[in-house]
Amino acid sequence: MSIEVIGTSPTLANGMTVPLSPAIRAGNLVFVSGQLGLDDNGTLVGPDIEAQTHQVMKRLRAVLQQAGADLDRVVKAGVWLTDKTDFPAFNAIYREYFPQRPPARSTVVSELLIPGARLEIDVIASFD
Repeated sequence: MSIEVIGTSPTLANGMTVPLSPAIRAGNLVFVSGQLGLDDNGTLVGPDIEAQTHQVMKRLRAVLQQAGADLDRVVKAGVWLTDKTDFPAFNAIYREYFPQRPPARSTVVSELLIPGARLEIDVIASFD
């Protein structure tokens, strides 16, 4: 099975490069690393769950498109929220991106490493 790195390691606003691959394509699967609500400069797009959720989905789509896929190929998502009261607002926005066939999903509440980050999502997509 061939393994292909998709994208380059991200750099945070403080200039630190994070030692990870945005995605790895292995066979007919693409594993996308956890995405935060960061803009292209590595800065959070805003303090609220709505803005960050939209940004995370935008980032996931961009990485998937680099791999030749899109959100409609996602089969599994892992979601970390920092506040369980954000779940209804997050879920409403998430539903917009997966209206027909939502992927299998795990959602947990956890502290995140980036101060102010309200969520992180990683996904696995399939190419049949």
